Parts: sequence; structure tokens; C-alpha cells
Amino acid sequence: MYRYLFFDLDGTLTDSKAGILNCLRYAFEKLGEPVPPEETLLAFIGPPLQDSFMRYCGFSPELAAEGIRLFRERYVPVGKFENAAAPGMADLCRRLKKRGYVLALASSKPEELCVPICEKFGFAPSLTVIAGSPPESDWEKSDVIRETMRRLHLEEAQKDEILMVGDRKFDVLGAMECGIGCVGVEFFGYAAPGELEDAGALAVARTAEELEHWILTH
Repeated sequence: MYRYLFFDLDGTLTDSKAGILNCLRYAFEKLGEPVPPEETLLAFIGPPLQDSFMRYCGFSPELAAEGIRLFRERYVPVGKFENAAAPGMADLCRRLKKRGYVLALASSKPEELCVPICEKFGFAPSLTVIAGSPPESDWEKSDVIRETMRRLHLEEAQKDEILMVGDRKFDVLGAMECGIGCVGVEFFGYAAPGELEDAGALAVARTAEELEHWILTH
């Protein structure tokens, strides 16, 4: 039975599409680069920005770093709040905490941005730990998961009690790298068809209610 629940942020607890896409367009325009089609921009939701700029746009590491700087130039004051809680997820987190589960955030987003978002949309009171990437880091999902475990003082022997919940293959693969299971969610359709299943997700939930049922029965 699971006791510790680690949640991704973008696409899992919140729908961050508007803010991320607006800030990506801002960054490309400032760089003087053509703005990719929306299909490409949507692929940026979830993975670390450095990887996405390089993978989807062919940027060098240096140009990707400048893209991130410009993205955050708009995201920090404005874009992070162009966001909305995923339907039913704030209430679900409150119910799970009341049942005795220990909830934590494990996001690739910089931690300094995760905290105000979780506070604004009502998740912070349910989360024992809010963990994100350090500033200017090249952390992957597995690094964030390990840091979340460290802050909760969890040992190797407790991995069977930990469940990751996320909306992209990066959440599933990061969890697997750390030796824990992951349930995928498809609230907003940011993952490609079959992406979560192919990556090895234990299950895929399409609503908060489906997710709750799976957690309570496993």
C-alpha cells in the first residue's frame, strides 16, 4: 500500500498551458527566432526547458540558456499565474491528506516558482514538501524525486510505499530510475497518445476521481 504521494505540477496539479505558451512566444520573439507551431510549443510542457529548446528547436546549450532567461523574464512576474488548478485536484489532495497519506510536490520547475503557484491554487496546505529544481541547474526528474525523498527522510526500503503521479513520460521514467512506480494522468492531453503507457506507467487516470480510486485500491 502506498503512503507517500509525489505529484508533478504542470499538467498534473495545474493547467499551465496559457502561461507557458505565452512566455515561449515571448522568448522566441525576443531572440529573433521563428515561433514554432503550437504543437511543438505544447511539447515543452513537462520536461526541463533546456532539454526542450535543444530537442525541439535545435538550439545550442548557450542559446537554450538565453531562451530560458527570456522565458523567465515574463514567466516570473506574469506567466506563472496564467494558470489554473486541474479540476478536482485541490480537493483530492485535501482528502488524501485527511486519510493519512503524505503528499509532496516533485517538479522539474524551479522551486522558487513552484511555491507561489502551490500557494495560489490551494495545494500548499496539503503538501508536506514542495520540491523543485534549484536555480540554474540541469536537474532531471530523478534528481527532484531523490531530493523529495531526502526531505521526507525516506530510505531505500520505503520505495514500495512511494507513488509518483505525473502527466508525461519524464515523470514515469524518472520514477523508474529511482525505483518507484508512477501513475500517469491525462487531464489535458499534453502527452502523445500512448506515451505514458509505453513509458511504463502503472495506470493512466483521466479524471481526479479515477486517480483517487486507483490510489485507494492499491
